[in-house]
Amino acid sequence: MVTQTRVHLQTLVGLLLIFVVHLSRPVCVDVPSETDAVLGEPMKLTCISCLKRDEIKAKTLVDWYYMPKKEKDIPPDKTHIFKYDVDNPVESDGPFKGRLTWDGSKDLQDVSIQIKSATYNDSGVYECHVLRKFEFDFFTPSVSVTKHIKLKVQAKAPGDVAALYSEIMMYVLLVCLTFWLLVEMIYCYRKISKSDEQAQDTASIKNPLYASPCQHQQRPESACIVSSHWIAMVLMRPVDLG
Repeated sequence: MVTQTRVHLQTLVGLLLIFVVHLSRPVCVDVPSETDAVLGEPMKLTCISCLKRDEIKAKTLVDWYYMPKKEKDIPPDKTHIFKYDVDNPVESDGPFKGRLTWDGSKDLQDVSIQIKSATYNDSGVYECHVLRKFEFDFFTPSVSVTKHIKLKVQAKAPGDVAALYSEIMMYVLLVCLTFWLLVEMIYCYRKISKSDEQAQDTASIKNPLYASPCQHQQRPESACIVSSHWIAMVLMRPVDLG
């Protein structure tokens, strides 16, 4: 019995270790590249091609191309600017020579490059071609992925629309919360005042000495007013001492 329990515990510990190792492995997420660059600042051109199964061996070839702005009825002139082949990043001759660096990952799921210092002439469309050749025993299938990045170089960093929208919504929320708090305060004040009035009425009924003559005799309001006038006239009437 003890031996079986020990075997079960060892099995559970082994499964737990496998699960932890699996969770600790990096996760590939395909995110789009930034499209706004600042003049004179470095700019990363993000190109991510995730592998569905990491355990499969694959030979990865990467080619980067640049195309200037498109003009009507004129096909763009595509220029090869960068290549990654057999663990060897190579810059092509041309206007980008010496201005590009490899910024990809070791597993070649991230095959991004970086422009060291962006210029106005760097505006245009960039193409990222990823070719994977899988190695099996009897055949070598391949998968090709192409991504486009439309880059625009500006003198200053553009304003973040999402941040501006969040700031506006924050102020609107503060105004709404302030108004709601004011309404709640007025409501609570009226409720407390009404409770105090009811408590005073209850105390007057229970203690007749604290009640007014009108309330004690339970006269209508008009009768109370007439009685008050009559008492005042009697008090103001001259007294005959003779």
